[in-house]
Amino acid sequence: MDLKQEHSFEIKWIRGNLDLEDPYYVRQEVFMKEQNVPEEEEMDAADAVSWHVVVYENSKPVATGRIFKDCEVWLIGRIAVLKEYRGKQVGKLVVEKLLERAVELQAGEVHVHAQTYAAGFYEKLGFVAYGETFMESDIEHIGMIKKM
Repeated sequence: MDLKQEHSFEIKWIRGNLDLEDPYYVRQEVFMKEQNVPEEEEMDAADAVSWHVVVYENSKPVATGRIFKDCEVWLIGRIAVLKEYRGKQVGKLVVEKLLERAVELQAGEVHVHAQTYAAGFYEKLGFVAYGETFMESDIEHIGMIKKM
């Protein structure tokens, strides 16, 4: 795990499923409590093979996301920001850190299954939508890709 200071936020990387209490806390608050995603859909096997980034403020986990390789495709996802931290560029920071890790991992491109309401957020970060919308955990999503 490496720890970096970024503005007033602290960035921590976690590899695999060794210490997922903090990312799970954020994901439970956002996906399970706010969006009613069932725990069995939220916590999945990909956690064990992911790089997880967690953003902290004053030692409190406030945002998270992950990146992993599924067959030959690099995916980022489970990007979650606690409600009171939205609109403060924290989600952008999470995605930027995931993209930096993608470069380190020599990913030629990165995919995300974006909730359709968030597609504009990802477009601002260089992602392009493709394909049809689809349902995941009763929430409409669209596939998006960013070439590295």
